[in-house]
Amino acid sequence: MKERTLGVDLARFGRTRRAVLRGLGVTLALPWLESVPAWAGPARPSAGGKGGPFPQRLAVLFMGNGINGNHWWAKGAGEKMKLGKTLQPLAPIKRKINVINGLFNQPAVGQGIHPGQTGNLLSGSSLQRGATVKAGTTMDQVLAGRLGEETALPSLVLACEQPMTGYHETNFSMAYSAHISWQSAESPVPSEVYPAHAFDSLFENQGALRNQSVLDRVKARAQSLQQKVGASDKNKLEEYLTSVREVEKRIERLRTPPSGAGAGAAAASAAKPAMDRPPDGLPEDLREHARLMTDILALAFQTDKTRIATLVLCNDLSSLYYPFLDVRQGHHGASHDDLSDGYERISRFHLSQLAHLATRLEAMPEGEGTVLDNCCLIFMSNMWAGWKHDNMKLPVVTAGSLGGTLTTGRVLDYLPAGDDNRRVCSLYLSLMDRMGTKLDRFGDTDQRLANL
Repeated sequence: MKERTLGVDLARFGRTRRAVLRGLGVTLALPWLESVPAWAGPARPSAGGKGGPFPQRLAVLFMGNGINGNHWWAKGAGEKMKLGKTLQPLAPIKRKINVINGLFNQPAVGQGIHPGQTGNLLSGSSLQRGATVKAGTTMDQVLAGRLGEETALPSLVLACEQPMTGYHETNFSMAYSAHISWQSAESPVPSEVYPAHAFDSLFENQGALRNQSVLDRVKARAQSLQQKVGASDKNKLEEYLTSVREVEKRIERLRTPPSGAGAGAAAASAAKPAMDRPPDGLPEDLREHARLMTDILALAFQTDKTRIATLVLCNDLSSLYYPFLDVRQGHHGASHDDLSDGYERISRFHLSQLAHLATRLEAMPEGEGTVLDNCCLIFMSNMWAGWKHDNMKLPVVTAGSLGGTLTTGRVLDYLPAGDDNRRVCSLYLSLMDRMGTKLDRFGDTDQRLANL
């Protein structure tokens, strides 16, 4: 039997209840509201048992080919933390980040460049060369398997670049370069590159109605709910519905191509893009594509549609171009001059997507804190220096305290600790522990990361 409270439905996703607005062919999950018992009932422990009454979420944002090492640094702690040029976009939230130096993925060291350094980044498994693809189940999918039954989507796997095919000169499949999320040793999780499809998946927006406004179809119930909730919840609900509408409008522009003589003349006179973008609704501007994907991810976490996500901002061996950064080379070529000003701008652009996502989540109230407080966002790459394909240490930044289980505002350096004490899989074990998924071993280690 369908339950209702204050005019909203209580949908059951796994073992939990979620307040939703239903309309014709669409389901709109609501963020945390004090007035709705589905959220505001007795405190329910997070999966890890420590994180308070709200769900813990984890997302990994990936940039291929490393960063500019001259400008990737941090010193100090909390509000007094000083950040290098590339990390400056995180300055407004530096008390909620950790800059982690010195971690490495040992199974990817000495195995050949590019695909051999990427396909096991989140698993720590050995990769197989040749025609048969074999990696390992990644940390995000382990969590999705354990926690996914509590949400409508076990995980959200997004990308801003199409996956590559074929084989690298090292005899590793190029699938390793384009997929960081693997559901099994033989199967990467297909990544969604179309913002419209990702948006539709959040709201169960399907069939012939998918090109109609989600909000228009729940308008009457949304108005009714706004009249019944308290003033604070009314503001939260209005902000949330506005953010959904904003994303919806941006996606609608992708679905409806320009028409008419004016559009044709503008297209004829416009400079051709530096690379051909796939058709059918993919943004031609990478900036718009990345922002749409991070905004969709933020909505997914706010409404608890999923608690696990990955976003590939650019593949390893990426062919993305950055004319808006005044960089003439493609991503891969630019990474071979990784200490250049141009590659620093590329690195900062991708890092700014983490800052944007974290800022969006920080602006979403959840209890006495924010959605960001109940998240751990991880930004990382598969190597440090692109010119020599050096992956003996990896650039890693986290944002959010994972429901209060992770101390933030710190700079952590594991490089002097020795190889056995600086494995990136130790970080994954520690985070999975905090999310109630305790394993004896993961990847190449059975040790948790000290002092995390």
